[in-house]
Amino acid sequence: MNLGCMMAYSILGPFFPHEAEKKGASNTMIGMIFGCYALFELLASLVFGKYLVYIGAKFMLIAGMFVSGGVIILFGVLDQLPKGPIFIVMCFLVRIVDAIGFGAVITASSSILAKAFPNNVATVLGSLEVFSGLGLVLGPPLGGFLYQSFGYEVPFILLGCIVLLMVPLNLYLLPSYESDPGEHLFWKLVTLPKVGLIAFVIISLSSCFGFLDPILSLFVLEKFNLPAGYVGLVFLGLALSYAISSPLFGLLSDKKPHLRKWFLVFGNLITAGCYVLLGPVPILHIKSQLWLLVLVLVVNGVSAGMSIIPTFPEILSCAYENGFEEGISTLGLVSGLVSAMWSVGAFMGPLLGGFLYEKIGFQWAAAIQGLWTLISGLVMGLFYLWEYSTTTRRSKPQNIVGTEEEQAALLPNEI
Repeated sequence: MNLGCMMAYSILGPFFPHEAEKKGASNTMIGMIFGCYALFELLASLVFGKYLVYIGAKFMLIAGMFVSGGVIILFGVLDQLPKGPIFIVMCFLVRIVDAIGFGAVITASSSILAKAFPNNVATVLGSLEVFSGLGLVLGPPLGGFLYQSFGYEVPFILLGCIVLLMVPLNLYLLPSYESDPGEHLFWKLVTLPKVGLIAFVIISLSSCFGFLDPILSLFVLEKFNLPAGYVGLVFLGLALSYAISSPLFGLLSDKKPHLRKWFLVFGNLITAGCYVLLGPVPILHIKSQLWLLVLVLVVNGVSAGMSIIPTFPEILSCAYENGFEEGISTLGLVSGLVSAMWSVGAFMGPLLGGFLYEKIGFQWAAAIQGLWTLISGLVMGLFYLWEYSTTTRRSKPQNIVGTEEEQAALLPNEI
């Protein structure tokens, strides 16, 4: 499901902007058609996370897949519409409904997996990221090939059918989890300081991925004069290293939970360093070279996996520590929050990237984007240090009281 949905999300890149231009859509409008997906996935994730218990996780997943598969096929027939406002409005509508369907799928699937594998949450979600990464990698070349060979309709119809075929399979395979509505509210979860900071980390990392979407290909074409077909291979370094490293960090997060905080902090700091070297930033006086760019993207893929995978189990354990009941209702809130924060970054990254690229160029724009992850990494590190110092301070007085009580109990016997 992740593979199909991520391919459907990324398949538009190679050919849709050109088709939309022919139908009278401006570059701004095309950018908004791409951007509205993340915005509505954000809203859908928040709503579905809150009402997951009432709707039912299995029903939400199946319904989301059915809607998503249907509208992907519908996107394939939009080229039959007349050029102008009708085409643009229908593009927005189909893309928005697809985002709502995908928001339901992601929120429900994370909850079901966390409920089914409570002791291996990070491992399972890390394994899923392999297919998310592959979907992002395979989507553009497959879309371009099918479009060149068979025309506009075939890529969407094929992918839509693949997603729809998953509906009966999941209907048969997935367990149904019944749960009572939780008494804790979504806002109580968000206002926990640790959860708020991890949410900021997720937004900063997601925006880093989104930042590269509109402008990295422009920079590579302009700087290194590569043929258009090779630009996709530059993205391959980032997506593949992320897909390969995610399960490893998931496994380590589950086996050694104390490492999660280190992964979160150092993953952010390494990502910040990568974005400074991506251009590289002019003050370093390092010449832009293609091998360096690809190497930095590969390292960025690993550091992103290091930071992103521990976020879900960290928020979940924080929720349980603060009195949230263990069950599908809390899992719904957590998966809705993680999905929503990811969507915020995916919406803000391309907007910020496009704006900064026009104003100050790629090198400085990338460095400013890196500053965001540097701040989130440092703030998270300071929070963990503060948390450690307060817990050690609390545990010391308890030990002293314990020894005094023991002495008091023993003294009368000695006398």
